[in-house]
This record gives sequence, C-alpha cells and structure tokens, in this order.
Amino acid sequence: MNFLTILPLAVVMVAGTQIVAAVLLASAERPRAASLGYLGGTGAVVLAGVTVSWLVTRVLGGPVGDAESHVSRLQRTATRIDWAVLGLLVVLAVIVYLRRHETGPPRWMQRFQRAAPATAARLGAVLVATSPTDDLAMAAVGASSARHGLAWWHLLPFVLLTLLLLALPLLVLLIAGRHAAVTLPRIRGWANRHAWVVSEVVIAFFALVTVLDLLR
Repeated sequence: MNFLTILPLAVVMVAGTQIVAAVLLASAERPRAASLGYLGGTGAVVLAGVTVSWLVTRVLGGPVGDAESHVSRLQRTATRIDWAVLGLLVVLAVIVYLRRHETGPPRWMQRFQRAAPATAARLGAVLVATSPTDDLAMAAVGASSARHGLAWWHLLPFVLLTLLLLALPLLVLLIAGRHAAVTLPRIRGWANRHAWVVSEVVIAFFALVTVLDLLR
C-alpha cells in the first residue's frame, strides 16, 4: 500500500454538505476571501484529524522487548488495525447510505452568504469536525497509513486533494467569471444527487484493499 491508495477517500471527505458549503461561499458577497477562509479552516481540521489517528496507531504498535516478540506483536497489531479500519469503513458506508436522501444545505448555512474569512474558516472546521463521515474517513486514513508504515508526510497528499476538491467552486468562479452563476448551481445539484453513490464506490474500494491485507 502507498499514499495513492488512500487518496480516493478524499472524495468521501467532501461529498455532500462540505462541497455544497463551498459552492455557497463561492457565490457569497466576498467569494474569494470567504472560500479561502473556508479552505483554511477545513484544511487545519483534516490535517489534525489524520495526524491524531496516525499518531495513535503508531503508539499502539510501539516497540517491545526482543526482536522476535517485536515482530510477533507488530503482526498482531497490524491485523487488529486492519479489522478496526474495516469496521470503520462498514460504519461509514452505512452512514452514507442512510443519509443518501439528505439534499441541500441546512437552513442555518444560508446566512453565510455574507461570511467574513474568519467566519468561513470556522464553518469549514465545524463541518468537518462534527461530520461522522469525515471523522470516520480521517480515522481510517490515519490508521491505515500508520499500519502500513507510511511516514507522516504521506498524509499530506490526502489533505491537499481534499482541499483541491473543495476549491473546485472557487476555481470555477475564477475561470468562468460571469458564467459561474450557471455552472455553480449545476455542481451543487450534481453533488446533491450523486455524491453518496461515488462515496460508496470509494469506500468499497478501500474496504477491498483492507480485506486483501487481512488475507495475506
């Protein structure tokens, strides 16, 4: 396994409310400042989330006495982590399925049309920190990376891809200009209708990788 394997879970991170919020902020009164604030808040929480999961997993698989017992413990710990990750993915898939009919942003989010960068940053942080799907995805990414001995920096491409996906509405605004008023609602509509399907496909792929590790 390498960092490329965990990248698809970035799609799960942004599917649903997160990308809809990014569209709303790209349509706000100060779209560039609000969007950048949103990306900053989101990025900070995602980086912290995967780092904590990675560190905890590394600690759980820490060194023991002699080399033979160390290898034996590492093998047992790796198996437990794989089962834990698989369990997280199953719960994640169930949550995504149960929430598949939830469309549109919460009503309280409408007031962020006039959001300042600091307010947008808090919105991004809160949406990620309080989202069960994001919490489970970050836990799975960090634990799986540590279980396979990947260095911390391997988490960075995952964080950057998550931010890139959330930055798509802002990029559309910068590239399309006045035509963004037509394009952005289409992105929002597509996310509302199909994001859960894409998320389930990605979760299934990552679950398959984890099962293959268990069978080795």
